Amino acid sequence: MYNQLQFTSSDELIKQYSPLVKRIAHHLLARLPSTVVLDDLIQSGMIGLLEAAAKYDPSKGASFETYAGIRIRGSIIDEVRRGDWTPRSVHRNGRRVSEAIQQVEARTGRDASDSEVAKEMGVSIDQYHALLKDSVDSRLFSLDELLNPQDDYPGEQVAAAGEGPNTRVEEQAFVSALVKEIDNLPEREKLVLALYYDEELNLKEIGQVLGVSESRVSQIHSQAALRLRSRLGEWR
Repeated sequence: MYNQLQFTSSDELIKQYSPLVKRIAHHLLARLPSTVVLDDLIQSGMIGLLEAAAKYDPSKGASFETYAGIRIRGSIIDEVRRGDWTPRSVHRNGRRVSEAIQQVEARTGRDASDSEVAKEMGVSIDQYHALLKDSVDSRLFSLDELLNPQDDYPGEQVAAAGEGPNTRVEEQAFVSALVKEIDNLPEREKLVLALYYDEELNLKEIGQVLGVSESRVSQIHSQAALRLRSRLGEWR
């Protein structure tokens, strides 16, 4: 087994992969308010690393680093959810945006633009962009969160489903649907997600790549998240 072959102790494991934990923690911290403490994220990430070592199965094909990265990120996100700071008004506005996107796209049969969503909501374009900023500043969104959907209020956890064959089939079907919808996003939104999650660039670096402000990248990221939520609503 992996642990027997490569690690003689938890200390050795932590020493080898602590840079991965810290990199992921710093990457997520950039999306969170200043009240979030980096050390808390790192501690949660270390727990995820140890869980990864205990559950890693090399026969599945993924490298340990890839598998550990998913477990580390998930553990950190769970910690953030437990200490959810987001006002309920922000959650409600996020749902309003998702619903407006869904309504526009159902009516037009194409991607909803910023101006169309704002009009559907009865707000100005500046007000709409402010709602997007509140969403991205106040809640952690990640593809991992979509893979583990929660209630509208992260503090109210959904009971975990069993890990039987039916659950695994449903998870695989959801992942397939998610991948399809990401591929169907408007090009700029798809690029922002790729640069953030795959290339692990921060918002400022993505802005430099796209030639837009960091604030605009936040808006694009948040809109991509809410668009995916609107299109995957049947899975929630």
